[in-house]
Amino acid sequence: MLLETQTNLVTDQKIDQFFDSESKYTYEKYLQKAINYVTNFLNNENFYSGESPNNLRLKTDLLKANPNDILSIDDALEEIKALYLDHAIAFHHSNYVAHLNCPILIPAIVGDLVASSVNTAIETWDQGTSATLIEQEMIRWICTEMRLPNTSDGVFTSGGTQSNFMALLLARDDYAFKHFGLNLKEHGWSDVVSKFRFFCSEKAHFSIKKNAALMGMGYDSVIAIATDDKMKMRSDTLVQAIEKEKQLGNIPIGIIATAGTTDFGSFDPLQTIAKIAREYDIWFHVDGAYGGSYILTETHQHLLSGIEQADSITIDFHKTMFQPVCSSAFLVRDTKHFKYVSYFADYLNPLEHRDEECPNLIEKSIQTTRRFDALKLWFTLKMTGAKTIGSFLEKVHYLALDLYYSIKDDPYFEIAHKPELSTLVFRYTALGIDSDTVNLYIKNTLFKSGRASVASTKLDGKVYLKFTLLNPKSTIDDLLNIIQMIKDTGSAYNMHN
Repeated sequence: MLLETQTNLVTDQKIDQFFDSESKYTYEKYLQKAINYVTNFLNNENFYSGESPNNLRLKTDLLKANPNDILSIDDALEEIKALYLDHAIAFHHSNYVAHLNCPILIPAIVGDLVASSVNTAIETWDQGTSATLIEQEMIRWICTEMRLPNTSDGVFTSGGTQSNFMALLLARDDYAFKHFGLNLKEHGWSDVVSKFRFFCSEKAHFSIKKNAALMGMGYDSVIAIATDDKMKMRSDTLVQAIEKEKQLGNIPIGIIATAGTTDFGSFDPLQTIAKIAREYDIWFHVDGAYGGSYILTETHQHLLSGIEQADSITIDFHKTMFQPVCSSAFLVRDTKHFKYVSYFADYLNPLEHRDEECPNLIEKSIQTTRRFDALKLWFTLKMTGAKTIGSFLEKVHYLALDLYYSIKDDPYFEIAHKPELSTLVFRYTALGIDSDTVNLYIKNTLFKSGRASVASTKLDGKVYLKFTLLNPKSTIDDLLNIIQMIKDTGSAYNMHN
């Protein structure tokens, strides 16, 4: 009896914090207070405070909470403002042009809030019900946009890396089963798998090699194919590489084409690669994490021609459909291929209870518990519309072109390529300066100041700067302002060295 009394004393203190019908007014009050802090974050002058990593660590130490020291909502928000909101990177800021982090749409935030509050788990029908149907509706929509056949299907994922992992896994297991009668899912590794080879552009995403290693096949199972002067995979070199691997006794099983490379936004020749994959009877995957959403535009339809022939597709809505992370999908041409990742657990989705009318999406995912990430995309399509999203994407593409033409004859810069999507790679090359050193100095100095964030990459062993443009509200004047910062910072480096 004493134990029961003590337990009640402890739990009664904060029992009203559970989200239920009795706490709905507390929910509203807390959310409104949090919204006020988030909207104040939007007023931060710079994209970043410029606080040093060491000072941020000191703040963390000062704000470390004693688990038994309970804060009010106001005190907790004040602490998180001091630690996080005052120093968070503002992807919506016009001077943030570094990575594939897009500004997000308000309808998507509404969807995210609803999904988080209700906390639906997209695993089985008895947990997801109508949420399951909404995710399937979103998958059907994007499959239709990609012009995939009625047999196509898909599942939401955590991002492009997970989607690419699923592509390699399905390609490997399908080839092993069809050509060698091997059931790798049930029986595990076979020596013949060590001879399997994937082929992708040398500019493909690092997750291709990383995932091959995670699957036990190693980096060497991925053959990188040289690109042309437009950073596209060379189809003639691809055929030569396939033939070379066959002569070495290895077994080509899949080609990964990229629709929008991370650095250059380049599109591999999908039609030609699709034909090569068919001729060799191997898997054809398109990594469209960056460029796949451009299927909604008129400007890039021709570059995505051939994607409808893919066996699988990666697409990230949180890169180019203005969604909060995570919002991504993995699509397959034929839903039967999900058998390579399915598992039937007695307590969750027993095979004998399988019902097409009440689908269990866990059968298509390598995750078990998943958030209802499809809901924010549903709100976006219903409130913003696919056509409008397409116009946003066209705007950032033309913005990249405007920047290219604005600086291509500037003697301070060397430009690596003409934008095909919404990135521009270039380097500061003023005479008398070690270009690699000064370009890294420019990038790091601007970031530390909080004034602008640009990325860096390497091309032919040299350091380049990179603008990744994903904000339709940015203007050419915004970008030229950053260009002037780069010039000024480069000049200052030259004066002091």
